[in-house]
Amino acid sequence: MENKAQNILHVLETALLCAGRPLTAADLAQMFSGNNKPTTDEIKKHLSTLQLNRQGRGVELVRVASGWQFQSKAAMQPYLERLNPERPPRYSRAVLETLAVIAWRQPVTRGDIEDIRGVSVSSQIIRTLEDRGWIHTLGYRDSPGRPALLGTTRQFLDDMGLKALDELPEIDSSEQN
Repeated sequence: MENKAQNILHVLETALLCAGRPLTAADLAQMFSGNNKPTTDEIKKHLSTLQLNRQGRGVELVRVASGWQFQSKAAMQPYLERLNPERPPRYSRAVLETLAVIAWRQPVTRGDIEDIRGVSVSSQIIRTLEDRGWIHTLGYRDSPGRPALLGTTRQFLDDMGLKALDELPEIDSSEQN
């Protein structure tokens, strides 16, 4: 029995390290076949064991919106930057403000964002956020011009290390318009 559990842990760990994307418990269960196939609940228990095994180490197993993935702890970032001296893309204040409005107030139109920020939102800002995979069109408002309703994506949640939007920090009511 011990050998079976250890084998399942090894398979899960290998899959999560090699996948390059978050995997759900159902995705992980599909790797097994036959009578010894673990249930989704058993997979979740094994994932909890893997989480515990990683405590105090540089890499941790986390659950994000799209499933489970290994990621480096924040304290490791200065060391990892030395391996790859390329700088990640820098986003302008306008891009980050626009993303914040969309994340906290979604679904919103471009006009809503402009009203909140007090300045116009360029098409390039929206395109940058769409190209990054952080926002998408959820639908269209039933009003003149049928403006697009924008919202965040699972990719946004994954990249921010969130399971759901309700994990976003609260907005200080004194800062709201």
